[in-house]
Amino acid sequence: MDALTQPLREEHTLDQVDLAAMAEALGRSPDYRILRRLVARPTYIPTAEQEVRTGVLLDTETTGLDHAKDEIIELGMVKFDYTQDGRIVGVRDTFSAFNEPSAPISAEVTALTGITNEMVAGHKFDDDAVAAFVESAVITIAHNSGFDRKFAERYWPVFEHKAWGCSMSEIDWRKHGFAGSQLGYLLNGAGYFHHAHRAVDDCHALLEVLAFELPTIGSPALALLLETARKPTMRVWAEQTAFELKDSLKRRGYRWNDGSDGRPKSWFIDVDVTALDDEISFLRTQIYMQDVEPTVQRLTAFTRFSGRI
Repeated sequence: MDALTQPLREEHTLDQVDLAAMAEALGRSPDYRILRRLVARPTYIPTAEQEVRTGVLLDTETTGLDHAKDEIIELGMVKFDYTQDGRIVGVRDTFSAFNEPSAPISAEVTALTGITNEMVAGHKFDDDAVAAFVESAVITIAHNSGFDRKFAERYWPVFEHKAWGCSMSEIDWRKHGFAGSQLGYLLNGAGYFHHAHRAVDDCHALLEVLAFELPTIGSPALALLLETARKPTMRVWAEQTAFELKDSLKRRGYRWNDGSDGRPKSWFIDVDVTALDDEISFLRTQIYMQDVEPTVQRLTAFTRFSGRI
């Protein structure tokens, strides 16, 4: 009699062996999908024989969206080792800390993050500890680096000199069979669920998402992210364009910058180096109707997502 057909014990409980057998049996059927509760990986001790690189997964919770004035109230990080081909070897260490902001946390932020004024009262980031934690990392990865990097650089200059990758925007998740790029969707697609309470919990979840082998390429998601992050991209600014052309620019993938961050008040787009000539041709023939030379910036993992660029 197997684990699926045997009756429940009198105490109506199943031990872990029974549950694992049931999950294994269900997982072999095309009619069921199994989600396992995410359990954070224990830390490991690297060996001298194995050649690895070190990365940091980072997540912040803040009092608002403006990186110039809002404050970080929680920082979570997971430091991990990976091989050159993007396979995760193990977790080196974790970091989790609260920070009391200069003004009370709003009810809206508490509802969104679960963080109350009582939880952060009296807490302050240890800047030296943060810098020491990330010092050995060759890349920092967040699930919205366009948001997290700007905040992190404002608080800790060490992040200005790190390469950054974005697990949300630098992988086309839908192309690889996922319902979307939200972390919860991705975690479910990788076969897990978790009840996130802290920023570091989301980092552990992201680790398993990046460790998941994408059937479309036969490699972990981290390998694809690293490949994308290593490639330079070109930022093209479409300055002083006519208002009535905004829909054409939006359809093309351009985003608006309002100029409040010191960058041009203009539409812009980031494209692959190989697509630069086509983009300039589009601007000349469809937007400006003349032979212009738009402002172009070359971005790498060391500058991409930064508020300094």
